[in-house]
Parts: sequence; structure tokens; C-alpha cells
Amino acid sequence: MDDLSLSELRAKDVVNTLDGKRLGKVMDIEFNACNGQVEALVIPGEFRISDVIKGEKTGIVIPWCNICKIGENVILVQVDTENTPET
Repeated sequence: MDDLSLSELRAKDVVNTLDGKRLGKVMDIEFNACNGQVEALVIPGEFRISDVIKGEKTGIVIPWCNICKIGENVILVQVDTENTPET
């Protein structure tokens, strides 16, 4: 796979292959500081007014192993959104 920047990842829609739903766009990444490898993508979670007031961002963490394919415009993932941890 070619190298991708965070800005390139953020421009792509994330779609869950389990139910076909669009989950949103990448808002952040988690990476291993020792080896520099990306370990997970973070997409926006549920919008809660209390989080906005506190200045907090919530997101759904998608482990790298759950990414099926990164295409030109879309990132296909396979996640159980009911049991996926939020940040």
C-alpha cells in the first residue's frame, strides 16, 4: 500500500461492511510511538451537547486489523459498532 498522510485519510468516508452504514470521516489516528505504525483510526462518535460544552471530543476507535480496504474515496472497515470502544 502507498503511504498516506493524515489529511488524505481524513478526506475519505469510512463505511462499515457489516451493515453498509457510513460511519463518518477519520478525525484522528492512534500510532505506536516506538515503531511509528498506525494502530487505529478514530472517527467521530455520538454527538453529545455535554461533551461539546466541556470541550471534549468523542470517537469510535477502529483497530487497524479491522480495516478491509482503503480505496480512492472510501475506507471499508468491519466493526461491530454496538461493542466498539469510544475514546
